[in-house]
Amino acid sequence: MRAADTGTVKRATREPAAGPLVLDVRGRPGPPPLRFVRARDGAPALHQGDRPLFLSRWEGDGCCRDLRLRRLPGHRSPLPPPTAASMRAPADWRHRYARWLEDTPYGPLHDGRWAVTARAVFAPGIWTEDLVRAWPDAVLQVHCAGGWHGVLPLRPLSAPGAPRVKAYRKHARDGTLAPVLLWWVSFLDGWLLLDGHDRAVAALAEGREPACVVLTRLPDEAEWRRTADAVAEGHRERMARLPARPAGADTERRRAALERGYAETLAGLPHDEAPTPLWPCPGDA
Repeated sequence: MRAADTGTVKRATREPAAGPLVLDVRGRPGPPPLRFVRARDGAPALHQGDRPLFLSRWEGDGCCRDLRLRRLPGHRSPLPPPTAASMRAPADWRHRYARWLEDTPYGPLHDGRWAVTARAVFAPGIWTEDLVRAWPDAVLQVHCAGGWHGVLPLRPLSAPGAPRVKAYRKHARDGTLAPVLLWWVSFLDGWLLLDGHDRAVAALAEGREPACVVLTRLPDEAEWRRTADAVAEGHRERMARLPARPAGADTERRRAALERGYAETLAGLPHDEAPTPLWPCPGDA
């Protein structure tokens, strides 16, 4: 596998923000080592360096189609394996994983804004029926009215009794298990499991959902500010349609609700999920 040149590592800017750790990545125009490419038939394929990790094809008509894929061996984790000592030491895993993602020659970072978020709670079913346990083939039901919303491992899952999993299970019971790394992929409406396959199995074997660090592409500043301008104009129009003062209690409640919704919408725009890009297939002009 051809790795990226890591002679000079350009660090991302950490944006000051409450909640997720936001990385503003510059100097990495892409394509990144780990990336989705668009095949000639339009279906996505996942590549790492010059190696395909899965191939796929669409089945069905309209927007509610199935994505039939076959995963291939060779996935290289973008993170180094955690040691027992490092898992027992207190740490903000978001910052640790962000630094490793900047350093790795196997990861998905490229120019733009990225959120690195700690997550411990998921909707029911994400880590049970929506975890793809079969290998290598899978069918994802990517429906337009809700998507697939599952977790796709990039290598076979070990048995709960495998030696490494058994060692991780003790950490799961002790509450010292390092989180797994997920990558949110917009067109799948789901996550790729980039690191921590054995840790995920260990947590599930102990009756727990794995703690996670989730990597998500965010909109660029110019993009979310354009959206903010459009939202502001719509808000002004809605406020102008309210009866002029003096107004009754019902109008004041509507005014307060509109103001509250407007503020919440603006606050969330910089952290909305951005589309996952599909890069040109190798060899295409």
